[in-house]
Amino acid sequence: LDAITLDKDDPINIQFTSGTTGSPKGASLSHYNIVNNAHFVTATMNFTDSDKLCIPVPFYHCFGMVMGTLGCVTKGAAMIVPGEGFDPTQTLQAVSDEQCTALFGVPTMFVAELALPNFETYDLSHLRTGIMAGAPCPAEVMRRVQARMNMREVTIAYGMTETSPVSFQSDVDDPLEQRCTTVGRIHPHVEVKIVDDTGQVVPVGTQGELLTHGYSVMQGYWGDDQKNADSIVDGWMLTGDLATMDVDGYVAITGRVKDMICRGGENIYPREIEEFLYTDPDIATAQVFGIPDDRFGEIVCAWIVPTANARITAESVREFCKKNIAHFKVPAEIRIKQEIPMTVTGKPQKFVMRDEMIQEINAIKP
Repeated sequence: LDAITLDKDDPINIQFTSGTTGSPKGASLSHYNIVNNAHFVTATMNFTDSDKLCIPVPFYHCFGMVMGTLGCVTKGAAMIVPGEGFDPTQTLQAVSDEQCTALFGVPTMFVAELALPNFETYDLSHLRTGIMAGAPCPAEVMRRVQARMNMREVTIAYGMTETSPVSFQSDVDDPLEQRCTTVGRIHPHVEVKIVDDTGQVVPVGTQGELLTHGYSVMQGYWGDDQKNADSIVDGWMLTGDLATMDVDGYVAITGRVKDMICRGGENIYPREIEEFLYTDPDIATAQVFGIPDDRFGEIVCAWIVPTANARITAESVREFCKKNIAHFKVPAEIRIKQEIPMTVTGKPQKFVMRDEMIQEINAIKP
């Protein structure tokens, strides 16, 4: 194809979402969308041609394709591919052997790496930065990554496939608290607002739905005009995420609009309970969601994956909760699991968990 016929606003790919809430949707992304986003992501990490990035995330996903490979191209950095698919041992071996300065991953990947029995044998001394993104990043996991993996300048990134993907990212020198509890501040050349149910911007510190606007917003869902109308309003992308912003512009993601649990008139946000559960060193993964209930409307459920050799039970988790959080937030149903349903990109699928729990509860009803 003759280069003169190309335009920066031409679609370069139809990027499918991960399917965390149901069927994946095809987002049409342009050259302009992804080249600029790749540049700003690695610029925020102060990447140069001396950096070596280990990329264990899939290349068919925005994390690997835009933030990873294309991000390295914009800086002349080396790309280190540890394997055909994610394996924690292969990943840390590649970081060690190739003296990588940066590492990408979703939280569950970092949890798996930290849990390796021979973790201390890998040389992670050259690691400096990286990104933890793709799913909500528990603050406790972030602290462990900084402390044990030498990633002093690790950043949190937040976005969605529909925004090419990154809208927010923490800086490498942001204080620990900001990097553990927020997704950083808005990216260059992108706008943000947080609105209430009526579409009005809420005051600083008040929770509302997060919207973004700018060069990174997709052209639209391929072949789905109705979803486009529901998702993009006057150029603003409705993320479906609940968030707050502080006076310095740091944004904290507090949950999903659709994930909010209404128990007996009390609004409960699963993210808050998950963050609390991660403070228990015996819990490797925690997922909280709601299911229908005849008495309360909805009740709180939690699926827990324990750390290696941990001896926890549903009752011990419940007692831990009762001592520390409000009674109505204590999960009514707790299940200890070996694994959590995930997308191929490592994101929890709460709709699968919810459906399984509903079937289980209905099966034991008299």
